[in-house]
Amino acid sequence: MTIKEPVEDFATDWDHTDPRWVRDPYPIWATLRETCPVAHTDRYGGGWFPTTHEMVSSIANDTEHFTSRMVVVTNNKFPPNFIPAPMGGAPPITSDPPFHAIARRLILPAFAPGPVNALEPQIRSLCRKHLDAMAGHEFVDAGTGYAQFIPPGVIAQMLGFPAEDEDIFREIVHFILDLVDLAPEERGEMSEPTLNYFSNQIDDHLANPRDDLTSYLLNVEVGGKKLAREHVTGTIVLILVAGIDTTWSAIGAALWHLAQHPSDLARLVSEPELMPLAVEEFLRFYAPVTMARLVNDDYEFFGCPMKKDDWVLLGFPAANRDPEVFERADTFIIDREVNRHAAFGLGIHRCVGSNLARLELRVALEEFIVRFPTFTLANDADVTWAPGQVRGPRQIPIRVLS
Repeated sequence: MTIKEPVEDFATDWDHTDPRWVRDPYPIWATLRETCPVAHTDRYGGGWFPTTHEMVSSIANDTEHFTSRMVVVTNNKFPPNFIPAPMGGAPPITSDPPFHAIARRLILPAFAPGPVNALEPQIRSLCRKHLDAMAGHEFVDAGTGYAQFIPPGVIAQMLGFPAEDEDIFREIVHFILDLVDLAPEERGEMSEPTLNYFSNQIDDHLANPRDDLTSYLLNVEVGGKKLAREHVTGTIVLILVAGIDTTWSAIGAALWHLAQHPSDLARLVSEPELMPLAVEEFLRFYAPVTMARLVNDDYEFFGCPMKKDDWVLLGFPAANRDPEVFERADTFIIDREVNRHAAFGLGIHRCVGSNLARLELRVALEEFIVRFPTFTLANDADVTWAPGQVRGPRQIPIRVLS
């Protein structure tokens, strides 16, 4: 692991893995928004971080000057197994137009409201299973004992992967999204087990076809031809990683919030009809995902001289706290009615799985507060957070009061 100098000025040297950013980025973003709305860094080969909703939206909707071929900021913009635009390594999120529309259209049916809503009984059963394991204990961990288990169980079924591989899923997520400071050669070496796992799953599905998303991708045709193997691999990597870490983080952040805000918890318990609005506010206020772009060619953006292949880290969570767009932006309002947040991104890459994420978050919260109507944070100092581009609490020690 690279040993890095601590950040002294986030305006000229930002680092999204800095311990202060990981623990509590909101004051940093607020200061940048007021004093230096587009921060710069020489780390990771150079990059930019816009903090206003206007700027983030502008870049997210600009596929001419910004490419999506790499969306996770690391020390290597051109890894050995690099797949160039327009497909990129994990279509459709790494795809540029016109290929993006083809890749996105292929997976939209799996995440449409009908198929997603049909998963609700399974999700409730999964939640109850893990709540049963926590029953009878005064002190439990809402992160490691609950939130981390919900999305992997759902994604395993969708992809047709073994449910007992959940620990492998979390290791893959950790490698891809958390270990971004690895030297390129070290990261390349560590990627082999991940690539082998997905290759083995594809081989198994080719030998034993079944009714799941992986088999669908292996058999679907575009223009009379089946998808390239690297296309299938990239898409199932995307579905597994994005489908697990983002929702895991959202569930954890919501429970962390409720453990510290008894009035919000009491309202959700006594007014269950508030849950849809609460879900949207949790997503706005604790949006877990930032997504990267690369600059296509030298380009001046709001006076900033961006260079070809510079990173741009799109601060969707920062945009969600922009007071120019959201009334009382830094206040969590559980019954906020006007809430056009950017938690699922903006532009052509808006999250395909938003229906599933909302369902998992809603059901996970409903089941948790029915089982534990009052609880509190046991020790905030023991809460840990995931670094990198998907931020959420991992360990959430709580004390069950009833």
